Amino acid sequence: MLVDSHCHLDHFQGQEQADVVARARAAGVTEMVTIGTRLGAQAATVRDIADRYEGVFATVGIHPHNAGEREPPAVDEILREADHPKVIGIGESGLDYFYDKAPRPMQAESFRRHIAAARASGLPLVIHARDADADMAAILEEEAGKGAFPFLLHCFSSGAELARTAIRLGGYVSFSGILTFPKSEENRAIAAEVPADRLLVETDSPYLAPVPLRGKRCEPAYVAHTAARLAEVRGMGMATLAELTTTNFHRLFQRSRAA
Repeated sequence: MLVDSHCHLDHFQGQEQADVVARARAAGVTEMVTIGTRLGAQAATVRDIADRYEGVFATVGIHPHNAGEREPPAVDEILREADHPKVIGIGESGLDYFYDKAPRPMQAESFRRHIAAARASGLPLVIHARDADADMAAILEEEAGKGAFPFLLHCFSSGAELARTAIRLGGYVSFSGILTFPKSEENRAIAAEVPADRLLVETDSPYLAPVPLRGKRCEPAYVAHTAARLAEVRGMGMATLAELTTTNFHRLFQRSRAA
């Protein structure tokens, strides 16, 4: 059994969505997490999707791309949106300096509010980090000094030092189809270094379809290809890798075991 720890099922509509979930199950992907990118209507949508399908969970939060659309959310607002049995995490939130779609100070303040919500609720924070290694590490260090909070660096594409900082602070690291790309040698080297008990896999679908499906619209079933490449990188069998990452998922996203 595999878990797709990060996907965007709200990008699939109607029967297509049901078919995507069915294909994932047929591929051995028994659990999926559909991710929040805005509060309000989008958060309601991902909660509804989680309610619709067995084995599908949700997170709620504001993506850094959307952080400039409104004032940073109050911690209580995030907590209210997360008050649902199938909401198992906060986010995604973080820093994205590649696209810079929101002012960096607004990204940082929104990120800190999400950290506070994760700390208050005990729900893990799903973190988006792109081209922002130094600031991301600094905020994680500073916020961890105020009190521990569970977190996951999703779709990891940053440098080794950020991965090491996250691990030292108790975080987990998730790898996507990027791991399978021919030029992703550094990503594979980092994946080989992450402690076994901190590894997860994901698709970030509908984006980043793995080799040999690169260029197609990604979906949760494709996480099997990323998991197979990660197993190869780690020098272990696919069944062992699947069991390991599923165990790690349930340890981090503890509410998933009760939902």
